Amino acid sequence: MRTSNHLIGLLNFLTFLLSIVILGGGIWLSSRANSTDCLKFLQWPLIVIGASIMVVSLAGFAGACYRNTFLMWLYLFVMFFIIAALIGFIIFAYAVTDKGSGRPVLNKGYLEYYLQDYSGWLKDRVVDESYWAKISSCIRDSKVCSKTGRTFNGVPETYDMFSMRKLSPIESGCCKPPTECGYVYVNETLWNSGSGLAATNLDCSRWSNDQQMLCYQCDSCKAGVLGSLKKSWRKVSVINIVVLILLVIFYVIGCAAFRNNKKIDNDEPYGEARMTKTQPSRIHL
Repeated sequence: MRTSNHLIGLLNFLTFLLSIVILGGGIWLSSRANSTDCLKFLQWPLIVIGASIMVVSLAGFAGACYRNTFLMWLYLFVMFFIIAALIGFIIFAYAVTDKGSGRPVLNKGYLEYYLQDYSGWLKDRVVDESYWAKISSCIRDSKVCSKTGRTFNGVPETYDMFSMRKLSPIESGCCKPPTECGYVYVNETLWNSGSGLAATNLDCSRWSNDQQMLCYQCDSCKAGVLGSLKKSWRKVSVINIVVLILLVIFYVIGCAAFRNNKKIDNDEPYGEARMTKTQPSRIHL
């Protein structure tokens, strides 16, 4: 009996630790949202799931310590739905980030991003005018583009040096004009118009050297946000898959221990002996 309780208590402690990992993933997404992605609604599913696991694990731990069958049953019951929700979140995260990726550019270290490469719910959410106004304002306020500037021994980097950089999706899509537009490099966020403007790409006319504008209204910027989100969500999803596998293992073991607990409770109540008679019955002739 005590061994089963100890096992359930240990499992609840481990799931409590896993909840911290999930909460950490949500907080990491939140910090990314404040600096680059600027889509604060995306981290809430993780935070809610992590907080739920934390509360339920504490309830299960208390149930194991105090031999409270109801709390232990509640822990297993709610944990089943949490596992289902985590599975749903992982499937959703992969589904909405399934399409789209950066395209390589000849003789460039960075990738370029095109909105037409993306589709689905996440794209519709990002390109929505009311939403994009908030996202672009957030990117502008984060000063991510102004942070792309580099100097070497007090001298700004050359175009060749800039071309070999591994830019983030946000930096590539929002902080410079598309390469095909033929703009002439002055510095990382200042480009003069050249003779090779691509008439088929509307972003070429949307680019502005105004540091408050740059390419924040470009489709490439929206695609860069989507590319950044895909990277962030895929990293978190890998952690979630590992956590899910561990939760399922703990849940199965917890169910077995709980059944064993109930069986012992039904067969031999704790602190009482099976034999209730202290003397054998006398045989009357």
